[in-house]
Amino acid sequence: MSTFSYKPSGVCSKLIEIDSDNNIIQAVRFTGGCSGNTQGVASLCVGLDAKEVVKRLSGIKCGTKQTSCPDQLAMAISKMLEEKA
Repeated sequence: MSTFSYKPSGVCSKLIEIDSDNNIIQAVRFTGGCSGNTQGVASLCVGLDAKEVVKRLSGIKCGTKQTSCPDQLAMAISKMLEEKA
């Protein structure tokens, strides 16, 4: 299992940590952000293939912002997959 850390931008959360094993998400931890929402998104990702999570979460916006914590998680996972390739 490996852990990947990502500093999101344009959102309230300050750090996203992703544990994965063979591109299957094992755990996601947000530092900052709306606690209930980030915990919910993190929990829903566990057990899913990383590419599927990216597909589901990419492009989600938060109010008038151009991004959101779920969108930033998708960006983090994309970056994680790039670095593994």
